[in-house]
Amino acid sequence: MNSWNSAIYAGKVTHKRLRPKAHFLRYRMFYMFFDIDELGALSEKSRLFSYNRFNFFSFFNKDHGYKSSTDAADKHLRIYAENRMSEAGITPDGGKIQLMTMPRILGYVFNPLSVYYCYDLSQRLRVLIYEVNNTFGQRHSYIFPLGHGVDVAGPLHQQCNKEFYVSPFLEMELGYDFTITQPGSDASIVINARDDEGLIIATAFTGKRLAFGDRALSRLIFAYPLLTLKVIFGIHWEALRLWIKGVRLTIRPTAPRQTKSVISGTETDLRHVPARNIRQSA
Repeated sequence: MNSWNSAIYAGKVTHKRLRPKAHFLRYRMFYMFFDIDELGALSEKSRLFSYNRFNFFSFFNKDHGYKSSTDAADKHLRIYAENRMSEAGITPDGGKIQLMTMPRILGYVFNPLSVYYCYDLSQRLRVLIYEVNNTFGQRHSYIFPLGHGVDVAGPLHQQCNKEFYVSPFLEMELGYDFTITQPGSDASIVINARDDEGLIIATAFTGKRLAFGDRALSRLIFAYPLLTLKVIFGIHWEALRLWIKGVRLTIRPTAPRQTKSVISGTETDLRHVPARNIRQSA
């Protein structure tokens, strides 16, 4: 029996908006947590999951990484992630790269957020990449180098300015606070948005680890039916509710299909990253 680094995290996500109108939502969801070097083997061993081909659950490289399908790095996400590490000033040495994301379900997925955990061969976490997609076909990556690395399981805290248009109900002039744990028996990702007056919205995912395999996948089919369709439907449904409450829309700025922000800092100052310590490029 194989013991995979890859896993499933089943739990719930919450969004709490405080201003200008109070709004709250909570729903059950799951993430898949892939060691990207195991994707081919996972596909070979599973009847319900496939890599770069259709199945009930599937993972396609083109859903992540570079937007351009002609880019050579689109062939494998390790190349993409290691390029991002290098751009952040961290030299990759072949350590594991793990990705927390939702899979395609019956061929469909929309991932508002995916997280890459990039390690070195000494098992130290060196780079975190928060990959954000909006509903307009654009993608942005917030890249946090961790200096000499982190080898503890405690929560990590980062900050940066909002550099990517996501919701028509949130201004661009915001700051993000990230709190994340390295996935173990549990996983959590917390992202809060603030302006000069304080907290506007608090979001969180928490989940329990399940072993990756057909038994767990078959349970997901019934416990979380058509989850990825529910995500995109939920985004538009909650937007309608906010509009009915009178929350005004913001204008979407013109942006390339893909951008990135490299946030400088080390593992000793991640809790105090200056809000404008960012390099942004297409």
